[in-house]
Amino acid sequence: MCENHEADDGRKNRSRTGMSRRTLLRGSVNTFGLAAGGVLFSAGTARALDIYNPFSAYQITGSWQEHLDRGSLGGIDYGTGVGTALPAAGAGVVINIPYNGTGGHTVTITHSDGYRTQYMHLSEFLLPDGTSVGKGDIVGRSGGAAGAPGSGSSTGPHVHWHLITPGGTRVNPLNYLGGGGGLPKTSTEQDGVPGPVMWQRTQNWLRIESGYTGPIDGIPGPNTYAALQRNMRDWGYTGPVDGVPGPNTWAAVQRLAAVHGYTGPIDGAMGPNSWRGFSRFINQDRWD
Repeated sequence: MCENHEADDGRKNRSRTGMSRRTLLRGSVNTFGLAAGGVLFSAGTARALDIYNPFSAYQITGSWQEHLDRGSLGGIDYGTGVGTALPAAGAGVVINIPYNGTGGHTVTITHSDGYRTQYMHLSEFLLPDGTSVGKGDIVGRSGGAAGAPGSGSSTGPHVHWHLITPGGTRVNPLNYLGGGGGLPKTSTEQDGVPGPVMWQRTQNWLRIESGYTGPIDGIPGPNTYAALQRNMRDWGYTGPVDGVPGPNTWAAVQRLAAVHGYTGPIDGAMGPNSWRGFSRFINQDRWD
């Protein structure tokens, strides 16, 4: 869906234009440094970055090699609907580049040691230049609809994402961070204990079916729960969509789980057997 992406990689600080006036400066200044699960970028790098692939649950619609084959500097395209929230891959400082050539509206996040992650074809900037963000903070909204403001040369909705070394070279983030476009299966189906992978898969299911636009990070919050409540309308939930799950929400989840092997009471009290049944549903290949 992308063309050449010979756009500015954001090495120069640029002023922002056209940012939503409803946006407020986020004060979530996170400290860089070593962290469990950090990624060692190269043999010559003495530090690790606490960075993840925020798009691992989305389908890759344009690979790194496909970009190179058509003359691009490289990147990964992920199929995301217009308006999808774009999480920061790691703590850093945001710079916005409006109308960035073929890349359209672009957000660059500068991480420690000078590495940068870059997001292209945005439909909306959310943060002022110079905002410090933490991993998972939302830095913009995806776009890419052909001809729409900020889409650049994109021919369809998606986000173009890549990693830039301190020397200014684009590199394939999948070589460093993993995340080839699918999610692992959750072990909750066996042990009945909900964990991050189960919730990642749940968020991806809700993204596909129920309008969830937050990060696929495995950390459920009000947006995840509100999308769950919307979906549970089909399973007998009649309460408010307020993002605060209670017994009525969980009773509806148990009705869904009952179709997938749960045989316990529909009492709104989730336990290992309830979670096992739900996870048999959420482990289906279509939610990868």
